[in-house]
Amino acid sequence: MSVKRQQLVDTAIELFAANGFHATGIDRIAEEAQVSKKTMYQHFRSKEELIIAALKQQDGLFRNGFMNSVDKQGSTAYDRLLAVFDVAQVWFSDKRFFGCMFINAIGEYSERNEGIQQVCREFKRLMQAYLEELAVEAEIPQAKRVAASLAILLEGSIVTAQVSGSPDCAQTAKQAAQVIIDDALRQR
Repeated sequence: MSVKRQQLVDTAIELFAANGFHATGIDRIAEEAQVSKKTMYQHFRSKEELIIAALKQQDGLFRNGFMNSVDKQGSTAYDRLLAVFDVAQVWFSDKRFFGCMFINAIGEYSERNEGIQQVCREFKRLMQAYLEELAVEAEIPQAKRVAASLAILLEGSIVTAQVSGSPDCAQTAKQAAQVIIDDALRQR
């Protein structure tokens, strides 16, 4: 990736996260990335193309960072499943927490923008797959169903933290997750 293209993507991620997708114009992205609009359009044919590139980069950065943090939190898969919500609470407590970029993108592009929606769906699918891997490793029966339930709890806590400004909802979600996990383990 060229330096200018990377500057544009990095700048777009920051601005989209803080201000939203529709509220962030191409002129502002180019200005803050310190590139001309002509240079920007050499790398991206449209704003939507830049959004997709930003979401794809954010996907890798966020998921890898999140999973690494979770993996450091617990020595067993059971502990790591619950640590998901501890890591989420740390994220929610960050002054630069603006909610989930993928939830926000779907919210702003609820009309059929297949490229943006596809990237967002893939991110959410991969996050749920990670939860399922942990559930399988923890030998939880019906790991797929449990992972889907935990993913919903995580998503709900993200939106609640964004709306309420309170990171504590991650612990409420963690308590519910523990009930779901323990219930599934009793069914072995």
